[in-house]
Amino acid sequence: MTSQDELKCLAARKAVEYVQENEYLGIGTGSTVKFFIEALAESGLRIKGAVSTSVQTSELMKKCGIHEVALNEVNGLPLYVDGADEVNHLLQMIKGGGGALLNEKIVASASKQFICIADESKYVSRLGHVPLPVEVTPNARSLVARRLLKLGGDPNLRLGFTTDHGNLILDVNNLNLNEPIKMENAINNLPGVVDNGLFTNRPADLLILGCADGVKVLTAQS
Repeated sequence: MTSQDELKCLAARKAVEYVQENEYLGIGTGSTVKFFIEALAESGLRIKGAVSTSVQTSELMKKCGIHEVALNEVNGLPLYVDGADEVNHLLQMIKGGGGALLNEKIVASASKQFICIADESKYVSRLGHVPLPVEVTPNARSLVARRLLKLGGDPNLRLGFTTDHGNLILDVNNLNLNEPIKMENAINNLPGVVDNGLFTNRPADLLILGCADGVKVLTAQS
């Protein structure tokens, strides 16, 4: 296990402490979430089931003996745990490096509490150091790319990748994210855009950060 993996594992194990027994929860996608699923399985906590955000997560949940339920089968979720590609002091995030941003945003919106787990390298003062994923319908790929250029971005098609919903991902560099809520809304208003990886209208409620000097639990800092 690399040192970065160790920090991810620290954050993931801490997040298990927030899981309520005999309740449902939502589980995100990605390398840090993998550690969370494994830690949850090892904990012995009895939950009713978990809503998955990707095929990858579903497969790991099944391997670890965690019962999967569909979001349509539950009336909201007490808790959603997921990682981030970047997260700032307001707990706004860029997500979707794994291509599951649509399901992640849906499950986050259905959850009472959203806990982001990450290693300290993901904590940034300003969003935009990583490309912003934008999920688009295949027939609108070129149209949306031209509109993203007008917004100041540099979109690149994620080659050889299709989302679980059969859509494409444009990874966009160089966007001005000084006002990330406005940008999230502007991109989502483009015809052909399904959703984008800015999580600003629904930020995390809590950030569990794996750091070299231990685990830090942070709330939004104004």
